[in-house]
Amino acid sequence: MLKKKSDSSRKVKNQWLYSFLDAWGAVSLTIILYVGIRHFLAEARYIPSGSMLPGLKINDRLIVEKLSFRKRSPLRGEIVVFNSPFSFDEKLIANRQTDLPSEIKCSLITFPLISFFAVNQDRACDAYIKRVIGVEGDRLLINGRGAVILNGRPIDEPYIKYFCSRQKELNICNPVNTIIPKGHVFVLGDNRANSWDSRFWPSGGFLPEKEIIGKATWRFWPINRFGNID
Repeated sequence: MLKKKSDSSRKVKNQWLYSFLDAWGAVSLTIILYVGIRHFLAEARYIPSGSMLPGLKINDRLIVEKLSFRKRSPLRGEIVVFNSPFSFDEKLIANRQTDLPSEIKCSLITFPLISFFAVNQDRACDAYIKRVIGVEGDRLLINGRGAVILNGRPIDEPYIKYFCSRQKELNICNPVNTIIPKGHVFVLGDNRANSWDSRFWPSGGFLPEKEIIGKATWRFWPINRFGNID
């Protein structure tokens, strides 16, 4: 009798396991693969603002690859996606009323199916996209219009269409005169007139390389502008 009951109980457990795998196995595997790819290889992101106009437009969908910067540091001119300054800028962190969210919490909040329904998302979990203008050791001079002099020479930036206004009463852009420290880069939006970038972060504006998520390499939406990002 005991053996029959044990066999019956084992069959019930096996049936439950098979039923679960049939119903949720494929979904679970898909999520695991997605999380693995997103963490180690690449992920999709969209442009929420006009800070990179005219090259990258609002709601453009991009592929951000994560392998390049594991072997090297970012290069000048590359477009990078990075963690929010609210997660690493010391003065912004000091103004918080609560502790910083954990990496796991941010991963959950920004997971596509969850982020769609998220309310009052913590700004420390956001991601930003900008262009690397200077790397460690570079001397930067940025005037009130947003034009850059790098190591004593003005640089050609054909991707910029919108500089800051020449009218003082309309210009809120910060001029910059700095040397970039080791392990950091300096980033600007291509839309110099409307971009919250290294010029404005209260602790100095330097982006730690360790906070960079990856390099924006490919635009997959909209279809009519599908292609590589220069």
